[in-house]
Amino acid sequence: MKPYNTVRFKGGVVSFLVHRKSLRITLLLLLACIAAAIISTGLGEMVISPLNVFRSLFGMGAEDHTMVIQKIRLPRIIVAMLVGASLAAAGAILQGIIRNPLASPDIIGVTGGASVGAVTFLTYFLGTFSIRWLPVAAMLGAAVVSVILYVLAWKKGVTPVRLVLVGVGMAALMSAATTMMIVFSPTNDPAQVYLWLTGSVYASNWENVLTVLPWTAVLLPLVFLMARHVNIGQLGDDLAANAGSAVERNRLLLLLISVALAGSAVSVAGGIGFVGLIAPHMARKLVGFSFENVLPVSALLGGTVVVLADLVGRTLFLPLDIPVGVFTSAVGAPFFIYLLYTKRNS
Repeated sequence: MKPYNTVRFKGGVVSFLVHRKSLRITLLLLLACIAAAIISTGLGEMVISPLNVFRSLFGMGAEDHTMVIQKIRLPRIIVAMLVGASLAAAGAILQGIIRNPLASPDIIGVTGGASVGAVTFLTYFLGTFSIRWLPVAAMLGAAVVSVILYVLAWKKGVTPVRLVLVGVGMAALMSAATTMMIVFSPTNDPAQVYLWLTGSVYASNWENVLTVLPWTAVLLPLVFLMARHVNIGQLGDDLAANAGSAVERNRLLLLLISVALAGSAVSVAGGIGFVGLIAPHMARKLVGFSFENVLPVSALLGGTVVVLADLVGRTLFLPLDIPVGVFTSAVGAPFFIYLLYTKRNS
């Protein structure tokens, strides 16, 4: 009996293999993510049992429970799940198309571009425009940096090595630009900027949910349907081209999707670091290197990691609310150093 199922769409235009082991792991991670969300919803200054959480979700719980869950905690947890899934998927895409395990939106400057766009808005335009334009500014910054990145990396095509090298330089440049804007900011209180740069889902509301949800819901299935192009690309540009893959077109499209996922996540939660680096690595350890298996597992791991990090920051240091980015960076930075050490001779 084959350990996988072949899924084909009408006409055979799109097909991919679904490994049964990977499917079981994906379902288990989905349950784990839901369980983490339910537990997180019930914990805080007001502790609510899982049963009362379920009742309040359907409007059948106590009035104070329903208000706390539906107005305060639930949108925050959903934003954390969507942001984590988007960042993890963006990282999985970049690592797939660049063929470099160190690639992620924050490492190659995409997150930095979004940060520059957001900090520019917060320091210079917040009094002129509504705060609702912040996501637009962040996504515009990510898009502009990605275009510059692609242009600078182009030389009769874009090779993965050039893309990641230019990206690392771009990330450093964006970090410097952000710091300069904060130092010379005309505002007297840069606390809001620093909180955003650290990465936080504090005070998330249903409007934030609606900001990131369409991007995640549309782009994740689209990337899943393009999984075979990522798999073929692992063979190298020449072999992929000989196999009939439009290498440059697919790489550009996947890069744009990665930018959109990362930009939408950063626009509502700020610069949450290392999720796009860690989650794909964990996914490959669990399900191997086939992208159609790596993508959903990465997204679920990313969502769960951010939910749990937010839970720790929200409950462990009461009455303080520690930004989620503090905990993802505390785990991600040593992991990044470990990866650099293990890849030093490769």
